[in-house]
Amino acid sequence: MLSSKEILDATGISRATLNNYIAQGLVSRPVVMNPGAARGPRQLGFFPESTIERVRHIQKLKQEGVSMVNIASQLHSEVASSEAPAPSASSAPIPVSPGIKVTLDELPHPAYMLSPNFELTWLNEHARTQLFAGLASLPATSEERGLFRLLAARGCWDDWRDLLDFHLGLAKGRLSPRGVVQLSQGIPIELSNQLQQRLQQIDDISVRPVAEASISLADAAGRQQRYKVYASFFREGIFIVYVPDHSQHDSLLEFLSRRDEVIRGLLQRRLPVLTPLAVVVADLQGSVKICSELPPEEYFELINEIWTAMGPIFRKYRATCGKHVGDGLVYYFFPQPDSDYLSNAIACAQEIGQEMQKLSKAWQLRKNWLNELYLNIGITEGQEWLGTFQTPTSIEFVVLGDTINQAARISDLARHGAIWATKSLIGKISSEDRQKIRYGVRRRTADGRDIFVPTSFCMVSSLLEQNGARTEKLSDIATLAVTEIVNTPL
Repeated sequence: MLSSKEILDATGISRATLNNYIAQGLVSRPVVMNPGAARGPRQLGFFPESTIERVRHIQKLKQEGVSMVNIASQLHSEVASSEAPAPSASSAPIPVSPGIKVTLDELPHPAYMLSPNFELTWLNEHARTQLFAGLASLPATSEERGLFRLLAARGCWDDWRDLLDFHLGLAKGRLSPRGVVQLSQGIPIELSNQLQQRLQQIDDISVRPVAEASISLADAAGRQQRYKVYASFFREGIFIVYVPDHSQHDSLLEFLSRRDEVIRGLLQRRLPVLTPLAVVVADLQGSVKICSELPPEEYFELINEIWTAMGPIFRKYRATCGKHVGDGLVYYFFPQPDSDYLSNAIACAQEIGQEMQKLSKAWQLRKNWLNELYLNIGITEGQEWLGTFQTPTSIEFVVLGDTINQAARISDLARHGAIWATKSLIGKISSEDRQKIRYGVRRRTADGRDIFVPTSFCMVSSLLEQNGARTEKLSDIATLAVTEIVNTPL
């Protein structure tokens, strides 16, 4: 008999892969025995010595391009397991044994994660081979990851009507009519017209912890197979699993009930994507001075109060919290199917500026001081790589590239709660939304008066004092064209 460690060392597979093979019935379940050692665990799982040969055979089939579904179909009759009868020959995945606790790596069925924009952010091997055949890897850009665009490229619309209707129902229940229409971007016009027609005929699937439906899909040979489809709704998107009708569902439903574990695992596996975005950076002006004037407990209370007050505003405009060193705020705004992410960033900045004025007055009354509290805000846009970093306690969204650094530099430029944005961002906003905001640059006349010149821009270098202390710090954005957004509601 062999221990799991001996099998892992001999074959080079991971423990998760070994568990997956056990869950699919490709490898016999271990026999729990006492290893007989004086120290260490009293019970260990041991496998037959033929297990190494079985794993190497699976590896050989995978190298030859055989899918895991077909490998399972070929080998299942050879598995020496007395706990479950062998199913009839089928190209469908083998059911999970009821006693096994399913994890994301062990799902023996097609599964994938959709963003709120219905873009594919993760899929397992079963989904890739059965639903997205020919997709070697996810495209780099968010636009190319659109679900309906990928399905249109596969050419399966006529055979997969149930699947399309199911996803259109999910979209109809989660997005505005405008957002649903935008899902057909990048799709050939005749297929786009079909989508719009189907939208009028189907019912929406309301958002709830888990939605389910029974659908029929045609396999490569044209045979129809029935599936039960489960959709779990999260703030970060929708997780979807397909289970053949003849398979057992209890273990999967138990897995889906562990919502925190599911979404954490999905975010850990989320593949980086090149996406358009806007970045808002807000820094507390004079934080060093404020910290020196307040007792430590009151300073931390102030910072926590700022975060608590601003959090709901950022969520209102669908912002994603980013990583920031110090006591400032960084939030990312990504494209939304039913609103403009650039306008959301500006509206959010204006609202947090107004909320900061309320906090400032409250602390003036509390401390009987003359200090004004300001959040200096910088906004810009770009296209950057979005990914996740895992810490021991959380999953953090991280943007790599110059966009976030540029927004931070612009917030350094701002003073007294001002909001500064780049010309590129203003230029990409629709003319309708642009007319709702007041922006421009303050200029000094020959006689020393300051006047506000609306709908104008200037380079950062022209705003800096000649040879001033801030000139060197902001030299990397000296040629950037910016404008000030007057803090009035949209």
